[in-house]
Amino acid sequence: MTSQATSHRDEDPVFEWALPGLHLKFDHRDGRPVRLVRLATAPEAPSAAQPWAIIDVTTAGVKHDASDDQGLLYASAGQRLRYAGHESDETELRIRQRAPEFGVEVLSVFRAAGPGLQIRHTVRNVADRSLVLLSVSSALVAVTGDGGHDLLWGETEWRAEGRWRQRPLRELLPDTDPAMHGGQHPRGLFSLTSHGSWSTGSFLPTGVLAAETVPSIAWQVETSAGWHWEAAQTGATVTVGAYGATERHHQFAARLAPGEEFTSVPAGLCVADGGRDAAFAALTGYRRAIREVRPVDGRLPVVYNDYMNTLMGEPSTEKLLPLIESAAEAGAEYFCIDAGWYAVPGSAWWIGAGEWLEAPERFTGGLSSVVDAIRANGMRPGLWLEPESVGVESAMAERLPEEAFFQRFGERVIVAGNFQLDLRHPAARAHLDETVDRLVDEFGLEFIKLDYNRNIGGGTDVDADAPGAGLLGHTRAFRDWLVGVHARHPGVLFENCGSGALRMDYGILSVAHLQSTSDQEDFRKYVPIAAAAPASVLPEQAGNWAYPAAAMSLEETAFAMTAGVMGRLYLSGFLNELSAEQSALVREAVALHKDWRHRIAGSHPVWPLGLPGWGDEVIALQLDTGSESLLALWSRGEAAEVELPGLRGRDLKQVYPIALPEWTIRTDGETPVVKLPAGPDARIFTVQR
Repeated sequence: MTSQATSHRDEDPVFEWALPGLHLKFDHRDGRPVRLVRLATAPEAPSAAQPWAIIDVTTAGVKHDASDDQGLLYASAGQRLRYAGHESDETELRIRQRAPEFGVEVLSVFRAAGPGLQIRHTVRNVADRSLVLLSVSSALVAVTGDGGHDLLWGETEWRAEGRWRQRPLRELLPDTDPAMHGGQHPRGLFSLTSHGSWSTGSFLPTGVLAAETVPSIAWQVETSAGWHWEAAQTGATVTVGAYGATERHHQFAARLAPGEEFTSVPAGLCVADGGRDAAFAALTGYRRAIREVRPVDGRLPVVYNDYMNTLMGEPSTEKLLPLIESAAEAGAEYFCIDAGWYAVPGSAWWIGAGEWLEAPERFTGGLSSVVDAIRANGMRPGLWLEPESVGVESAMAERLPEEAFFQRFGERVIVAGNFQLDLRHPAARAHLDETVDRLVDEFGLEFIKLDYNRNIGGGTDVDADAPGAGLLGHTRAFRDWLVGVHARHPGVLFENCGSGALRMDYGILSVAHLQSTSDQEDFRKYVPIAAAAPASVLPEQAGNWAYPAAAMSLEETAFAMTAGVMGRLYLSGFLNELSAEQSALVREAVALHKDWRHRIAGSHPVWPLGLPGWGDEVIALQLDTGSESLLALWSRGEAAEVELPGLRGRDLKQVYPIALPEWTIRTDGETPVVKLPAGPDARIFTVQR
């Protein structure tokens, strides 16, 4: 139970907020804005933070205080904020500040979430004239510049998602000796920025400053619209700023009339005593804490989907029936019919989509007969949708009003033969409500895959001060729509997909059940994606494809299945064409995953050989539950011996595949050394403390 909030005002210019696993201290002495001066895991633990203002705000017509204008720090409005009170309880700290000369009042909310904080700021116009916001930070934190930190960030693209980099911070932000230059702040920074409406189309909205001797911090920006984060060397400290959409990077602006307010997108912030893996463990716990978990989430079922390397958008009754039988035999619990179910065979199914009616030419006996077959085989039915897209040849393109679509300069935005619905408009929302309600009622759906295959660009200028604000408004409305669908259909699971993982952010993942981690069709190239996925998404949400094929050897089959076991198993492939030995390997992998899935949902990721590189020949992922772990090793090159110093003193036991030869494990002292054959080859082990 949450205790009643305690309010304070001005009595002490230094105040603290202590929680289990977190300790924060703030300072507003000397007429400065409120600064975070301490961020630690406990009152006696070392602090990660150096003094820094908790928010930056930029407004039109106001120049930055600093000569630097490459970054977003030192905003005049943000630097002129002054403390006006705070209150706290067991779950939230709320700090109020004002800058009367700018007509700005800010409420900053720090919400406890597992081992981390979810932070958002609400900016209110208290002047008697309009105010135009150009950016509002979501999270700001500064750390000492001599902690020997590494900076970690993620690069991504279609079919090559989640490629993490780790570099010493001093290589990225060189020391330019500010003292010698009159104390001027350096103008260099390291920054990542989203592009268009794919929030993770180029980079990931997550970063880590990792160190072994001082606390590490991790952060993420939680929005499906524009985001930006930057790290800058500022004298003796390194400052990290996390932002949603900004005018500089995303064509964002929000005009506030007197009395109106704007709330920043949320950002997550974690601190950990330890290096890289400790920071990601904290971020994993934080992500679990911010999810809106519903009872249907708890089953963590195995889903078969007919798309990847299988029907590829061309389903029919005749093609689906043997897949349904073989998926059930393999142990799948849900069967999802992917794209193309609504399109006449041979037509361009992506430009005619939008009405979401079955194509009777595809299904002998109708789509309902296929759904009946899914249920007769003991599985629950699902369908694919791309709800925000309307093909240029769809009837809905004419039926819905112009204002229900993204527009720029009075014209509808068109990308690859598709218009983009704007969920802020009631007609667009009503259309999607009717679609989902009808499909769930007509076919008894219990799974819906929500895809998003078009980067629509900067946004829409309809009912928005700038395109980036229109995109933000739409993505917030889309999330609200999905929450409403959950409420009406609490027994339906929803997968988030964005042409693979190109819209993989916790703005949407906090209310989705699982996430497609890639569209990569090569089982050898899928491994670094699946192994790195828990850095970006919870293991129990990481829908890793496992698509065995008849042309694979037994070792290749086990290799392909291993990626699925080490996350949220997402099955595909022509299982009906596999040999008896291959089918046995598939069933064994599914059974192992089912045995471990609820433990995986309480695990945190560890990378004994480091985060995987795209071309690495040996890749390892450990899902650590405390007393026991699941460890996967993949070989993609020549035979090798691999030392696992992080598993010193642990017992390794091969648990998949049982039917294939065991890999040799010896100990040098107490350190396990595994002998890997030439690849592609993979094994899964349990690790006992």
